[in-house]
Amino acid sequence: MTDRGLLGPDSVTWNMHADPSMWIAGITSLYLQSLHPRAVAGVVQNSNFQEDPLGRLARTANFVGLSTYGPKDQVAEAAARVRTIHRSLRATDQRTGQTFRIDDPELLRWVHCAEVSSFLAVVRMAGYPLTDGQADRYLDEQRQTATLVGLHAGDIPGSQAEMRGYFADMRPELARTPDSDIVYRFLHRPPLTFPLVLGRPVYTTLLGHLAYSLLPSWAVALHERDPYPRDGAIALLRTLRATAFGVPKWLRWGKPEPYAIQAIARLGNWARPSVRRLPKI
Repeated sequence: MTDRGLLGPDSVTWNMHADPSMWIAGITSLYLQSLHPRAVAGVVQNSNFQEDPLGRLARTANFVGLSTYGPKDQVAEAAARVRTIHRSLRATDQRTGQTFRIDDPELLRWVHCAEVSSFLAVVRMAGYPLTDGQADRYLDEQRQTATLVGLHAGDIPGSQAEMRGYFADMRPELARTPDSDIVYRFLHRPPLTFPLVLGRPVYTTLLGHLAYSLLPSWAVALHERDPYPRDGAIALLRTLRATAFGVPKWLRWGKPEPYAIQAIARLGNWARPSVRRLPKI
């Protein structure tokens, strides 16, 4: 039987992750992740994202694409590499001076929850038609992807109610820090080289600050920067999504790595991501 991947074409994940608004959702998730002082310290102290901004974002997008659409053996290999890297890394808590492991389950859980909750929230704001039942199914499916980085599925929020409870519990741990400021500035003005730098003002307006403005209100309050008005941000998001549908699917799904296209070639055209394929819940 042809390998259908970790979750398969009948999952919410398979169909939702092909939506073009996922690109903006990914940036939103980075703003949210940066509010955990230890999680963001781990990124700043162990990553070259400031020297290689596009590479960092591409690697993150690649892992999401592979875990969604790739064959199980390739997903397992990539996950093992990620776990090995995380296991070797350490960082220092700037508040206490304490050294900690990057693969601390608390930090891995935070990064996972910030990521998938941002994906879900932004895609729905963009107009992707999910029922609450489908949204809950998505978060339950994402418990499986959490196991790829070494977490236990049972320790991960698997519904919207559980995710809201998790963030409520985490709020006292979150704060704006010098490291979160680094991430905020980076996501607004990535250090691009010529000729890409010429497009940075457009990126900052249409993507960088838009993605920030789609954060939950409590997260914006912690970052302490003014967002776009919520109604205007959602209108802009939906305009960009509608515009993206004019881009051919082979290009939209084929960058930076063509995992969805490869999955369709592997399984057949019936597996093409579509709103019509969403489970009826």
